[in-house]
Amino acid sequence: MSIVLKFVKATHYILSKVGRGGSLPGQLALMMDSNILSKFKMPKEVILVTGTNGKTTTSNLIAESLRQTGKKVINNHRGDNLNVGITTLLALNAKDDYTVDADIAVIEIDELTVYRQFHNLHPTALVVTNFFRDQLDRAGEMETIIRRIMEVTENFEGRLILNGDDPNVLRIAENAKKANVYLYSVGENEVSVKETDEASEGKFCPICGNPLQYQYYQYSHIGRFECPKDHYGKIRPSVFVNSIDYNKGTFTYDNNEYHSFINAIYAIYNCAATLTVMKALGFDPTLADEVFQHYQLKEGRNEVFNLKKPCVINLFKNPTGANEVMKEIVKHEGDMNICILLNDKDQDGHDVSWIWDAHFERFNIPQVKKICCSGTRAYDMALRLKYEGLEDRIIVKENPQEAIHWLNEENIDSYVLATYTALHSTRTLLRKEEKQ
Repeated sequence: MSIVLKFVKATHYILSKVGRGGSLPGQLALMMDSNILSKFKMPKEVILVTGTNGKTTTSNLIAESLRQTGKKVINNHRGDNLNVGITTLLALNAKDDYTVDADIAVIEIDELTVYRQFHNLHPTALVVTNFFRDQLDRAGEMETIIRRIMEVTENFEGRLILNGDDPNVLRIAENAKKANVYLYSVGENEVSVKETDEASEGKFCPICGNPLQYQYYQYSHIGRFECPKDHYGKIRPSVFVNSIDYNKGTFTYDNNEYHSFINAIYAIYNCAATLTVMKALGFDPTLADEVFQHYQLKEGRNEVFNLKKPCVINLFKNPTGANEVMKEIVKHEGDMNICILLNDKDQDGHDVSWIWDAHFERFNIPQVKKICCSGTRAYDMALRLKYEGLEDRIIVKENPQEAIHWLNEENIDSYVLATYTALHSTRTLLRKEEKQ
């Protein structure tokens, strides 16, 4: 047995005994062998899931749905999508000869890592959820990411499962002439609008540069579009989801009714991507509905903690994600407090200027009583809220522990928004407050 694999598994065993997990085993493996990712003998089906928003939820829905078929599926369910997390996943599931013991691997992968590891992971399918401007100091302009993915998929002969309602994602299909392309699209519904004032990175046709014409927007630049000159965006989707009923929490595909795990438009897109994967791999898509009906968001995705009053935590990391979370929060009936933890560490992105593109004016409603700003950039967040006329409701507690304790002692329903490096530590603080 490989010394590296033996060491990784032993490390994981020790960590699990003390109630710890994470990507440390993969980090150690890469230190011992920087080329280890190229040595794994991958399963017959390898599905990579990437994009700006929704990667973790989409990859988990896909993995759980594929398990419904009876296949042995592995996936990085916690969203550890960088090299260390992927290495951990594969090493812990590998036999002595580096053969990964699974029928299917569903791997969430950071959009910056795709072009570096695409060939090492030998994917048979690539799922792309969406592209938004995100963490400019870490990722660079969105255009750079798209071009790199287009480069590695130019000669790709596998399946491309793409969001056909995102003009930036659709570009990949235009360039990947050898791939089998499966597009998914979502029909007009009660949250669709004819015009939008949200940050939109898909206003112009990537082929001719003319403005795209939208029949409707779902959120940000996601919607049904077409270029009037060259008809870019005129698609025939493999999966078209429609008849969305937010009261019942259902939608329709191919004359079958499905259930959404939460009533939000982005959740419908998560489900649509999952159904497209099932179809592309030749499995019965209706098997996914069992997952949709019982799937519970975890790891800081609409996760509920039972403080003195319920508290819901969500990851937020860019304007589009923040806007969608805020849309859900303001639906809340009754008084509530909000805590925003804004960090600027490496994984968050040091540039927090994106908060000025998010629509925090949505919080300027009577039921929002107080907003606590915390984290390394707490005062930047407070200043942003002040410009929305919320200065009389702002309090600042830089220490997250103090902020969460304050939230609990206020004894009303609450919501927490946290950036990457604040997310897991804040969940730990919330668990401690639950016990008090």
